[in-house]
Order: sequence, then structure tokens, then C-alpha cells
Amino acid sequence: MEENKVLLQMKNVSKTFPGVKALNGVHIEVEKGEVHALLGENGAGKSTLIKVLGGIYICDEGEIFIDEKIANIHDVSSSESYGISIIHQELCLAPNMTVAENILLGRELVKGPFSVVDHDESEKYVASILDKYGMDIDAGAQIKELSIAQQQMVEIAKALSKNSRIIVMDEPTSSLSDKGTKKLFKAIESLKKEGVSIIYISHRMEELFAIADKVTVLRDSEYIGTKLIKETTQAELIKMMVGRELKEMFSKPEGEVRDAILEVKNLNQGNKVRDISFALREGEILGLYGLVGSGRTETMRAILGIDRLESGKIFYRGKEVNIKNPKQAMDLGIVLVPEDRKLQGAVLGQSIRYNITLCILERFMKWFSTDSEFEKNTVQNYFNRLRIKAYSEEQKVVNLSGGNQQKVIIAKWLATNPKILILDEPTRGIDVGAKKEIYTLMNELVKSGLTIIMISSELAEVINMSTRVLTMYNGQLNGELIGDEISQENILTNVTGGSRNV
Repeated sequence: MEENKVLLQMKNVSKTFPGVKALNGVHIEVEKGEVHALLGENGAGKSTLIKVLGGIYICDEGEIFIDEKIANIHDVSSSESYGISIIHQELCLAPNMTVAENILLGRELVKGPFSVVDHDESEKYVASILDKYGMDIDAGAQIKELSIAQQQMVEIAKALSKNSRIIVMDEPTSSLSDKGTKKLFKAIESLKKEGVSIIYISHRMEELFAIADKVTVLRDSEYIGTKLIKETTQAELIKMMVGRELKEMFSKPEGEVRDAILEVKNLNQGNKVRDISFALREGEILGLYGLVGSGRTETMRAILGIDRLESGKIFYRGKEVNIKNPKQAMDLGIVLVPEDRKLQGAVLGQSIRYNITLCILERFMKWFSTDSEFEKNTVQNYFNRLRIKAYSEEQKVVNLSGGNQQKVIIAKWLATNPKILILDEPTRGIDVGAKKEIYTLMNELVKSGLTIIMISSELAEVINMSTRVLTMYNGQLNGELIGDEISQENILTNVTGGSRNV
């Protein structure tokens, strides 16, 4: 008798929260040793479905089968007992503990009659896992000493260490370099050969076509369809996701590019910012591209006074300025939407209203009271202008989709009336429909007189949204591309160290 190939079935799964139908009769079927992509816009139901599988939520209706037998998943522990591990997009690591301690947390290796943690054996065991999957990380290093990309690999190693049968990977490459992504894909191929099934969530279409066998699409909390990856196209999947074709995702700004509004000369700050000089012209979207660790974010942090400059000069509208902290930068009209919106961009446990008004509270203060009507009108203006999808401005940001969280953060900084908006990974971790909205918003902002610096790891948006592109390599600017020069070949040549034309 032939062995059953189907490992997991989730049938007619529904979940309702107050006022929201998060899942409506969704189903997915995953075979043994298969990479099954789960695709959909933010808010489509992907995260809720995975949390049901992981025992974080209990579904209102529907059934889960493992090896064709009903699985009674009622909490995280029961989910793990069926061999299910979930690598969430948000990192969940203890910063002051070592890599080995994090990976074996709750499953410590002990020795002696008093069950004392055996740190040496723990590090050897974890080192063997890291080595097996090509992860160049010290098992004895503290998490806070690692880069975000390395921390992401630790999360992956933690799941691998549990000998799981089903591993869910939610945006696993969002913080990884190309090299790190290749290592992850190699690890996934090894897991497939061992019969492990992977549910892979990503908004990066090229990854799905590189690694997935099948793809299931959700839209508006409902199941749309499942396709063999070799029998579908990116255009077909996008249409399934959004219910329409997106023929024109990008459009470069049409506003007039004027004189320099910001100039930086010979900036130095540690090894990541070395002799940086460039001019930002009013009315442009200046793209900044480089591989992970090239110094893109660090350069912007130095300009904003988040990290203290060792040397160099900054000029704003032709006058030298000494920016010592982000408040001084904001007063000049220079603001940053950070890469990590969860930790640095928003107060997730607070409302949309709270977040939008956080930096401009003094505008609403009247002696010892607040001008509530003025505050309400201000919030409603940005709520409507950015088309934030929520039941009201009092909804907590933590309950919004990734794309709408990003809109709230952008609204917070737009409320300060900036002249220069720095966007660090503006569409990281958001769906294709929300990306289109962000791109449209960027063009509207430029037309209204704003100037934008966009840091991005997505070549497509750098190429198609930038008026001009600067490339970085090893802490230095090494290329400026304009017009027809802005191409994938030229950008990749520069960022891999193949050019020095600045």
C-alpha cells in the first residue's frame, strides 16, 4: 500500500474577532517534503491561519488533520507536540542570552544530580546545528552582539533544532543578505530531502518561484486557490491576490528637480560611514542601494544625529548645521521612517490617534488642557489622506496589517510638516497591493513639495521609483546613476565592489 503523501490538512477553518471575520472557510493541504507558499495581501488571513496552526488561536470552525488524523491543537505546546514549529516575522530572542541558550530555551541540556545546565555541551550541540546548515554564527555569542540578519538565522536554527515535521517560515529573508538567503534556501532543500514540510510566507515573488512547489492564495480572509508553482506566473498570482491586474505598479515622480536642499561632505562615523559626500536635490526621490552591512542606514542615522559624527559637515539650504539629535533634525524638517517599524517606528500597543500625534503634541496643548477638536481633525486628515484601513483612529496599531502600520508611521512624520522624508525599507514585509499604495503616496508627496531619500533592498523599487540612485559598498558611496544608467546590471556591479565612479 502506497504511503500517504499528505502530511497536513486544514479544512474550512474560520475565525472571528470582534467586528472582524479573520478567516472564512479557509483550507490548505501540504504534502510531506513539500515547500508550500502561502500568499496574500496583508490582512488576507495568512497570519491568523498560521496562529491557528501554532495553537496561538483556536478556530471557531474547521478541522486540522496530521497524517489524516484529527489534530487537537489547543495551545502552543500541543502544536509543538505534533512537530509544528513557527518562525515568526517578529524576532523573539532574549538579547542578553547566548545563541545556544536561546535555541535551547526550555529544552536545556543538563548534567549531574542537581540538573545543572551543561553550557559546554549546549554550545557544542548548537554549533553542530549551525554548522550543518552553513550558518556562520558563534553559539556562545550573545544575541545583542549579532546583526538583525544573524538573529533571523538564529530563529531559523531554533526551529531546525526541534526536529520538526512542519516548519512555518514567515518572511524569513526580510533581514537576510543575498548570501544569507542562499544559505537558507540550501537549508530548506536539505529539510525537503529529510521529509520536512515547509509553509513559506513571503511577499517576494522571485523567492516563491525559486523555492516553492505549490502556492495557496488567500484574499479577504477567504481561500482563492492553490497552484503548482511551475504551472503559474507572477501576473496570475498577483491577480489572485488583489482581484485585479496591476499593470502599472511603479511611476517615477514627475515633479521638477531643483537645487540642493541638503548636502553632506566627508561624513565619517565608525567603519560603516566613511568619507560620505552627496547632495540631495529638492523635488527628487533619491534611491540609496547597497548590500546588507554596506552602511546605508548608518549614514542616515549619522545625518539625523542618532549616531554622533566623528567628522564631516552637513548643509541645509546652503547653511551649515550641527545636528546633535533627531529632535533638531525634525525642527529643520528632516525625518526618518525607520526600517524596523515594530521596535522603532510605532508604539504598537497604542491607538492610531496616539501614534500620529506623538511628535506634535504641543500643537494641541492649551494651558493645562488639550484642543480635542483640532487634534481629531488633524488625525482624521492623515487617516483619510493615507487611506489607512481601520474601523477608527482609536484602533490599536498592533492590530493593523503591516501595510497600514507603515502608513500610520508615515502619517506620524508627515504631521510634523517635514521637507525631507527618509524612508528606510518603506515596503519591507508588506503585500503587493499596499506597496502600490505606498508608491502612489510617495509620488503625491514629491508633487506636493516633499523631497525623499529611499533606502531599499528591493531592486525593482529602487530602479523604478528613483530619480537618481547612489550605491554603497563597504561603508562608502561608490556610484551615482541617473536616467538610463539606472539598471540592475549597473547597480549590482557597484554594490559588489565592481566600480568606483564617484
